[in-house]
Amino acid sequence: MADEALMDTYKRLPATLVRGSGARVWDDAGREYLDALGGIAVCALGHAHPAVAETLARQARELVHVSNNFHIPAQEALGSRLAALTGGERAFFCNSGGEANETALKIARRLGRERGIETPGIVVCDGAFHGRTLATLSASGSRKVQAGFEPLVQGFVRVPYDDPEAIERAASNRPGIVAVLVEPIQGEGGVRLPAAGYLARLREICDQRGWLLMLDEIQTGIGRTGHWFAQEHDEVTADVITMAKALANGVPVGACVARGEAARVLVPGSHGTTFGGNPLAMATGLTVLDTIEREGLVDRAAQLGERLRSGFQQLLGDHPGVREIRGRGLMIGIELAVDCPDLMQRALGAGVLLNVTAGRTIRLLPPFVLSDAETDTIIERVSGVIREFLAEQEQAS
Repeated sequence: MADEALMDTYKRLPATLVRGSGARVWDDAGREYLDALGGIAVCALGHAHPAVAETLARQARELVHVSNNFHIPAQEALGSRLAALTGGERAFFCNSGGEANETALKIARRLGRERGIETPGIVVCDGAFHGRTLATLSASGSRKVQAGFEPLVQGFVRVPYDDPEAIERAASNRPGIVAVLVEPIQGEGGVRLPAAGYLARLREICDQRGWLLMLDEIQTGIGRTGHWFAQEHDEVTADVITMAKALANGVPVGACVARGEAARVLVPGSHGTTFGGNPLAMATGLTVLDTIEREGLVDRAAQLGERLRSGFQQLLGDHPGVREIRGRGLMIGIELAVDCPDLMQRALGAGVLLNVTAGRTIRLLPPFVLSDAETDTIIERVSGVIREFLAEQEQAS
């Protein structure tokens, strides 16, 4: 495989995927794989879903793109749907999760400036990942993502994840804070779940201090955790909530939904996008929401997640090389005691797509359309790969 015409930004696995159906994909040699990664939480409806394919074909025959100088009915309809699902008021549509988070950061800064704060501060967390634009990588808590792109964007106040008291201390040490940006579950950080009530406590702190609570639900949103949005687990409503990945099942789209002051701070000329909110992406987003709702896939994600965690616990829970099996809904992490950089390729050899994040956490983000039999096959194959890897590590030591 020759990638000479492409910038060397990805360490690609030795497979060329050419076709998909449901939770399965095939490579150019005809080999079949179970997709337990879903394009990194993107293909919630799996591959080649008939409703999505029909919408794409129909909309492509009608209108793919017009500029945001004109009204786009599907954009207005999808904005209303997302506002209702999140407790928000207004949406801004863009093309990716990074752009959605960039929008959230601009909302917070502009609101701070309107309040007379010269250098508005935004609280972010260690281990976070918010994107690869200059501002969002600066907000992220990973030196690997940031390295080589200094000087970073300033104005971020970094605290440990799952530590509300650290945010309280930060408020005393840094005047001018206007917002907290946090992932309900850290995905790239290793599928890290905070303690129950963490988001509710952040909501209290933000309310007491007049800050915005901004939730990055790029990975957790659109049903992934067994609720439409992970904020529902703590029964909170964010002031700003961002989403992307599963929203259009692979068609590039991102959204930032806000309420209250945050919904009104951006005005004509202050922010924009060429491709964001185009008719093709918006029609697809509406179809994805309709399909998830009609097929009961939010509840199905919760059920499948429980089946996966229970199955892995049975086969791996007593293994000394497995530190923890954790997750919520179809966002699963299996943390090992050692780094496992080649687990992706090993799993590929076993006919499963997955990835490894934070060095030693195997991450599973499968489609919501998995059958029970496919779920059990993933459990068996992945557990076998992990046990074989750990046995080799033990022998080597």
